Amino acid sequence: MPALECLVAEGKTRKIAVDEDGYLLNMNEWDECVAQSLAEREGMPQLTAEKIDILKFIRDYYKKYDFFPILGAVCKWVKKPKDCMIEEFTVPLMAWKLAGLPHPEEPIISLLEAGQSPG
Repeated sequence: MPALECLVAEGKTRKIAVDEDGYLLNMNEWDECVAQSLAEREGMPQLTAEKIDILKFIRDYYKKYDFFPILGAVCKWVKKPKDCMIEEFTVPLMAWKLAGLPHPEEPIISLLEAGQSPG
C-alpha cells in the first residue's frame, strides 16, 4: 500500500496511507502537514495560508454535506475573489485531493478537471 510521509518533528515522520492515485485512505488523518506533503507530491510549492483556508472550508463542507461545494461558494465563504479556486489550485480536483477527501468517482473527476462544480 502506498504511503505518504509527513514530518512531525525534526527527524520524525509519520506515514499516512494513500491509494494508488495519492488520495488519503482515511480522511480523518488529514492535517496541514499532510496537506503540505500531498502538495509536494503533486509538485506544488509551499501551501499558503489562503490555500489552507480554502482546503479547510472544503473539508468542513464535505463533512457536513458529504459533497464538494459549488466552486463559487468556496471563494465567497473564505472571502476571496470569485476565481480563487482556479487561481490557487488551477483545477479543483487538486483541491479535492489536498483537502484529503476520498477518491472521487469518475464523473466527479471529469467535472472537476474541467473546472466545473459537481451536482
